[in-house]
Amino acid sequence: MRLAGKTAIVTGAGRGIGAAIAKIFAQEGADVACVSRTLANAEKSADEIRALGRKAIAYGVDIANLAESEAVIEKILKDFPKVDILVNNAGVTRDKLLMRMSEEDWDTVLNTNLKGAFYWTRAISQVMAKQRSGRLIHISSVIALRGNAGQANYAASKAGLIGFSKSVAREFAGRSITCNVIAPGFIVSDMTDALPEGIRNKIKETIPLGFFGEPKDIAEAALYLASEAGRYVTGQVLTVDGGMVM
Repeated sequence: MRLAGKTAIVTGAGRGIGAAIAKIFAQEGADVACVSRTLANAEKSADEIRALGRKAIAYGVDIANLAESEAVIEKILKDFPKVDILVNNAGVTRDKLLMRMSEEDWDTVLNTNLKGAFYWTRAISQVMAKQRSGRLIHISSVIALRGNAGQANYAASKAGLIGFSKSVAREFAGRSITCNVIAPGFIVSDMTDALPEGIRNKIKETIPLGFFGEPKDIAEAALYLASEAGRYVTGQVLTVDGGMVM
């Protein structure tokens, strides 16, 4: 097992990509703190992990709220003796064309996708620095690399994660802590399932491999970065997008 004896925190672990990452980490031997805005969703992921024989605890929190985040992080650090891996996956969208985008739409997306990652990375990196080891993984998007009409707030938040990660990677490399970004392309989700077939086909035409990715594709990339195989990789952006951005 590639993560035997490791402990991971995964935000946005209640469904989709986050749930897939939490599950594959557990399958490879890690105990997992499952964090989600909706406690019931986090509980569902934690139940699946416990069924694999690993320790898992669910936590419900809005990661954009500093006081709530600090309280949950304190609880996690009491529940688990150490933290080896942090995956900042939680994110939201409030898509609108720029001329119609409100300040609230902007702040909601930036506060969750970027500021939330800052809160959790700042806290957990202190633990990792004392351990002199750790893996920080941020889930961005190909939208950060190519932009998308109607997603100026989302693109800004995900692009911000890339600059943030590169700086963190440089700050903590001397303590054997790596920090990397995964930029998923179109991944099968409730959102893509709800798209009309015509739009789905048009999107597929932009993907050289010709099909949507699945959450497990992103989970496998996260496993690589979290495992010993990724020990010499830091400050990088790994696109997992079927060739959309190259």
